[in-house]
Amino acid sequence: MIELEGVPELIDPVMVAAFEGWNDAGDAASAAVAHLEKEWKGEVFAALDAEDYYDFQVNRPTVWLDNGVRKITWPTTRLSVVRVGGDKPRDLVLVRGIEPSMRWRTFCNELLGFAHELGVELVVILGALLGDTPHTRPVPISGTTSDADLARRMDLEETKYEGPTGIVGVLQEACTHAGVPAVSLWAAVPHYVSQPPNPKATLALLNRLEDLIDIRVPLGELPEDARAWQVGVDQLAAEDSEVAEYVQTLEEARDTADLPEASGEAIAREFERYLRRRDSPGGRSRPGKPPRSGDDDDPPQGPGAGPGPGPGAGSED
Repeated sequence: MIELEGVPELIDPVMVAAFEGWNDAGDAASAAVAHLEKEWKGEVFAALDAEDYYDFQVNRPTVWLDNGVRKITWPTTRLSVVRVGGDKPRDLVLVRGIEPSMRWRTFCNELLGFAHELGVELVVILGALLGDTPHTRPVPISGTTSDADLARRMDLEETKYEGPTGIVGVLQEACTHAGVPAVSLWAAVPHYVSQPPNPKATLALLNRLEDLIDIRVPLGELPEDARAWQVGVDQLAAEDSEVAEYVQTLEEARDTADLPEASGEAIAREFERYLRRRDSPGGRSRPGKPPRSGDDDDPPQGPGAGPGPGPGAGSED
């Protein structure tokens, strides 16, 4: 039995989860949840027992000094709660950790136990994959679910992926079997610049999350970090003619695919986001606005694409 002492009764709670590892290319997904924790000053109220789920030779603990006293931080998954203010307050249960090394079904069941005790109404799992996408264009974001009715109501794709999966896919299916509505949001990260961080992909995930669950996320310095990241990659690409030519090829392919939508619905979505930020000082969006799951870009290669060799190389949800 899970006892959550000190956690108040939550308002319309949504669980938002991300896990470092195979489903976190460029650390984009885990950085998004970390941003939410930082901006809303989330306080950890629970942590899973590291002994149950992690191989410490794969994910090693770290030693640090606290006023001269040596302490150890163990790799695990932690949960915190933040309240989104505004006219219609809502609580987010943030789950941030590392993809477990073992006992995945038990791991998912324990998270679902927390979701049940807290009255979570929706689980949103963030992921990032490597894709053939140019760094100069908006980050493709795909939203997928295993629930056909949820896909229709929230304008999502119903996943058809078959192949190897990570903890994102396993947790989403566990939610589905438990009757908990669950959605996965995937950012496509350029495979030629996959090293973390990738603030541009993190920003894109947060923008889609805003639309999906009808909140406004304080972005802080993230937009400027995203611009600086792109300028830095531009400079690196310009120094290598082969890379520059390859990026141009990706740009042409992307622009051709996006052309029909670029002048229509995508622009309308961006304009709606601008109005929402202008009219709402913080927290929830304007009353009466339905949640949207749209984005400025076509989905990346998959939920139907198989994973490649690297972490996050394919979206399975």
